[in-house]
Amino acid sequence: MNITILFEDDALIVINKPPGMVVNRAESVKGETVQDWVEKTYRIFIADRAGIVHRIDKETSGILLVAKTPDAFTELQRQFKERIIKKTYLAIVHGKLVPEEGEINAPVGRLPWNRERFGIVPGGKEAVTKYKIQKYIKDFSIVELYPQSGRTHQIRVHLKYINHPIVGDYLYAGRKTARDDRRWAPRVMLHAWKLTCLHPTTGKTLDFVAPIPDDMSTIIHGHA
Repeated sequence: MNITILFEDDALIVINKPPGMVVNRAESVKGETVQDWVEKTYRIFIADRAGIVHRIDKETSGILLVAKTPDAFTELQRQFKERIIKKTYLAIVHGKLVPEEGEINAPVGRLPWNRERFGIVPGGKEAVTKYKIQKYIKDFSIVELYPQSGRTHQIRVHLKYINHPIVGDYLYAGRKTARDDRRWAPRVMLHAWKLTCLHPTTGKTLDFVAPIPDDMSTIIHGHA
């Protein structure tokens, strides 16, 4: 798997994770993870997760922050917890999503009958996702998403909740829809596109952008 480094200094590495690569090691995971790569490449072993500050799903591409020091790790975790870090995702979703700007506010939690999936459940954790349409292509929408909270599968669950699931989403688009999608879209069409944070030692504002991968850009620009 080809991991691209977007930024690096003494405290921080910012990587562009390719789709199909799991972030953290687990017994159920086969193949190299981002954690394996960081440990092998940088010899970072912070907090039993190689200094990786947050996660994105296996099929999601895009920005990941890796701390090089324990202090940087603690500071970046604080920024996530206090919602100082701002993230923008890009997704290709089913249907013409209207209005063109909006907010999805619905509590997300693990489904009692399927522990691998999440949904909108009573007693779930507060979750808010703002969005803005970039453009419409046929029966699909290209959407910028701005999660205001960081729940597992939040964006995927929220888009399913408003009946505009992400193209290729095998967990939330419905089995038949996802199977049909996979004929032309190789994965969940979600990309962690932009991230703004404060540098963990200098406090300077940092803005990062991960280029949109080819498998999404060909669809967005109408070449699929």
